[in-house]
Amino acid sequence: MNAPTKGTGMKWVGRSIRRLEDPALVRGEGHFTADLPATHWVRFVRSPMAAGVINSITAPDGAMVITAADLRGVKKITPMLYKFNYRPVGQPILAEGVVRFVSEAVAAVVASSEEEAEDIADLVELDISETPPLVDAHDALKQGAPQIHAEAPGNIIVHGAHKTAGFVDAWASADKIIKVDARSHRQNATPMEARAAHAAFDKSTGRVTLTCTTQMPHVARTAIADLLGMPESDLRVIAPDVGGAFGQKMSLCTEYVLLVWLARKLKSTVAWTEDRRENLIASFHSRDQHVTLEGAFDANAKLLALRADVVANIGAYSCYPNTAGMEPLMAMAEMPGPYDVQQYQCLARGVLTNTCTMAAYRGVSRPVITFTLERLMDRAANAFAIDPVDIRRRNLIDTFPYTSVTGLVFDEATYKGTLEMAVKAIDVPAFRARQKEARAKGRHLGIGFATFSERTGYGSPAFAARGMAITPGWETVHVSVDPSGYVEARIGASPHGQGLRTTLAQIIADELGIPPDMIKVVHGDTDTAPYGWGTFASRSLVISGGATLIAARKVRAKLIRIASHMLEAAESDIVLEDNRANVAGTDRSIPIATMAREIYTQAHRFNGEIEPGLSESGTYDPPGTFSNACHVAVVELDAETGFVKIERYLVAEDAGRIINPMIADGQVHGGVAQGIGNALLEEIIYDESGGILTANLADYMPPTAHEMPTIELHHIETLSTQSITKAKGLGEGGAIGAPAAVLNAINDALTPFGVEIDTIPATPQRIRALLRGAPNSVRSRESGNPGATS
Repeated sequence: MNAPTKGTGMKWVGRSIRRLEDPALVRGEGHFTADLPATHWVRFVRSPMAAGVINSITAPDGAMVITAADLRGVKKITPMLYKFNYRPVGQPILAEGVVRFVSEAVAAVVASSEEEAEDIADLVELDISETPPLVDAHDALKQGAPQIHAEAPGNIIVHGAHKTAGFVDAWASADKIIKVDARSHRQNATPMEARAAHAAFDKSTGRVTLTCTTQMPHVARTAIADLLGMPESDLRVIAPDVGGAFGQKMSLCTEYVLLVWLARKLKSTVAWTEDRRENLIASFHSRDQHVTLEGAFDANAKLLALRADVVANIGAYSCYPNTAGMEPLMAMAEMPGPYDVQQYQCLARGVLTNTCTMAAYRGVSRPVITFTLERLMDRAANAFAIDPVDIRRRNLIDTFPYTSVTGLVFDEATYKGTLEMAVKAIDVPAFRARQKEARAKGRHLGIGFATFSERTGYGSPAFAARGMAITPGWETVHVSVDPSGYVEARIGASPHGQGLRTTLAQIIADELGIPPDMIKVVHGDTDTAPYGWGTFASRSLVISGGATLIAARKVRAKLIRIASHMLEAAESDIVLEDNRANVAGTDRSIPIATMAREIYTQAHRFNGEIEPGLSESGTYDPPGTFSNACHVAVVELDAETGFVKIERYLVAEDAGRIINPMIADGQVHGGVAQGIGNALLEEIIYDESGGILTANLADYMPPTAHEMPTIELHHIETLSTQSITKAKGLGEGGAIGAPAAVLNAINDALTPFGVEIDTIPATPQRIRALLRGAPNSVRSRESGNPGATS
């Protein structure tokens, strides 16, 4: 491990030390849910139809097959909002009477091995009378469409509306109205490790230990105990090493509820491991949205007003605890993005369909609304015959704090600063010269910009504003120094690849003068970690990091008091560094380990002035802070095939104080890779009957190393006054900016053909379809006939 710099102040924060959690993982010594042995294994029998009435379920003789009839008394998963015309609908643990999407769990086979359970599941006969399915949200909104749930008339489960007082006048005064009809097709988060659960019953205590791939162990425990009517103290939830999650493992799964029920029923161990096909068709989907966005601009290309219509296909049920309002309501609240616009009107609807339930995926709605808003800005630039960079300069927020038209308060940031940093680094004039030369030779290069804000680290006030029945936000951390002088931090957050063990250790190290490799971060176990809300929404470093800092400062204060007593020096003269307490200006010092042992084993020597032990807690619940970035993509488009090659990719990012630059860069790299997949490749495709056509990784195509460009990163550090650590979140930023930058670059490359694409993913097939109908198609230019098509 790198040694800290000498002297006072920040020593470990800001350093790219290696991740403390990695050695066990790279040696193959990690602990994953699917590694656990079990007496019983479960395989789910899933509906082959998107909509239908269950007539019968016939199991092979002697097989243990659980159906909804066996689960009487088990409540439905029913997340709740108290605002935005939300209609609560319940999801049964196993389909009850009807099926509402292909792959909905209808029955569960229990056997002594995974193989036997799968073989029996293939023999279970389902008699389902098919009914007309609704796959597209617009079809579900049509008059007379079948109702997915009687509780949600018109298939609208949530309905938000916003309109500022001066909108009509601002709209009427516009010099130009620019419109974008954007379409984001459905995605799957595709974590390396699919879902898995293992429930073990302890006969001596009557407790169940559920080990599972969750991002929110405490929330899962609370919800499952509620649904099964059991005391929370009888359920322990453990999230061990988790092979990626990205939001998909945040929401409560019906499968986990069933496994706990089975473990209690059988008084044994029960396990389930999802395969890749199941993950693609049955695990939570995301980003299925139609967005119509219009902008009213004055004669100087200043944005006066925005008008948006958001239709989010949320699937057949509402996800717990965030609800189906997550995507449409985030779109409504954050649509104006980083731009200074004073008037706004939005209608946002979450629409039920016969498709897999939607839930969070890295960035949630922001990749879609950023892509839509940035397409609007590029289109407006074309309409005003100005450079895409210049229209952003004219409209980006540059005064802080700034209150948006939806009431969000933006803290200090560098929207224009990151834009200028990116423009300089990418050298736009040189690119335009190269682009012109390439076009003359029949090659089609394009450049695309995306400027955006990323709302991060927001606590319970933000979630309370949504009217959520379950209101997440705050975090608590317990920091203790044991008698040997080693430190343990118990956190409610539940990291799964973000490097949080390392960054929190760096924060503690600077406060206590103890190196990070002597600090252990404990998480993911409801028996040992304080109640917390898990890891999601770029929150952990801001909120859990803030709670860690508060607790560590309390421990520091106590260490100084102990040192003052033992060294007979003033507290103001004590300096903690290099694992010792030193008296400033002298050679007198004492090891922190000696002090720790004294306060535990010789507490009487402090004459009752200092309490025994060395453990403190911190709780943090901030309002939130905004990161920002500018992404730039340079692409080459093959007009004959529709293939897009990303030639260069650059990110200029401002996420406040960077605790560990290496980890921060890794977060951006991973997000950009997923965003490129969003832009070019990944799509869950349903046929008209509600069947999924992309049920394997040959058809659903995440990006590989071959498609990834080298990602060039630049950082600005604007220290936030809304974060006690001065840090902002950045976990989702890469995924937010990439689709917009890539789509704008593709459209820049398409300029000679007179066509545009406002759909993601922009697959080769979609690009070729556009070019075949282009007024300036490849073949028409070659033949000299402007009316010809390729």
